[in-house]
Amino acid sequence: MINILLNGCNGKMGQTITQILKEYPHIKIAAGIDTNAVKFKNDYKVYNEIMDVEETADLVLDFSHPNSINKIIEYCVNKGIALIVATTGLSELHYEALSKASTKIPIFQSANMSYGVNVTVELCKNAAKILGKDFDIEIIEKHHSEKKDAPSGTALMIAQEINSTLHNSLEFIYDRHQKGTRKPNEIGIYSLRGGTIPGEHTIVFAGKDEIIEVKHTAFSRKIFAEGSIKAIEFIVGKKPGYYNMQDLLKEMIISNE
Repeated sequence: MINILLNGCNGKMGQTITQILKEYPHIKIAAGIDTNAVKFKNDYKVYNEIMDVEETADLVLDFSHPNSINKIIEYCVNKGIALIVATTGLSELHYEALSKASTKIPIFQSANMSYGVNVTVELCKNAAKILGKDFDIEIIEKHHSEKKDAPSGTALMIAQEINSTLHNSLEFIYDRHQKGTRKPNEIGIYSLRGGTIPGEHTIVFAGKDEIIEVKHTAFSRKIFAEGSIKAIEFIVGKKPGYYNMQDLLKEMIISNE
């Protein structure tokens, strides 16, 4: 049995994970943490602060807000348990704190827990390697009206992975508003917010007289919950280190060969 603490349990993703985990008897939510602890009647105890949790667990799964990251890291390091961070909108200071903590505990961090999104990232990296300087690259992301961060963590992740493939030669341009022509070393990132769109990312490779588009559409938050469950199964028992979805996918490829 894997026991987890679910931070942000009363948020939309937290509730989706709560429901999905009912189909996985080998994973139990030992307790939840949420700033609004009484919002829902859960099958587990919910605390306002992680430091107040009395239950023991194997790891913390975080789907909350960047403001709580430092407390979660401190808790996990003190308890010697793993941490999965699926929260977006992290700052450089947050990444530095996670990296430092990963020398003591296993940490799994991804801006997007979907298999499909991470396969999309790999497709875009390969396309960027081949198309290189001959194609302009732009990213368009769409999400529901209640999403707090823009651009999305996934759009930034895709842009950063493409940029890394191209030796960090690209300049990020957000929601383009300018006079003059586009520079060849730019990558544009655009955000649309409206309705109940779970998530859509389109990566455009625009060349001379031709366009290639790579697109991922999420129809439900369940895809992120399913990915989180795989991350839980992956991280338990791992040595201290900084892991991500690429590590999980590599392990799955090896196990399927």
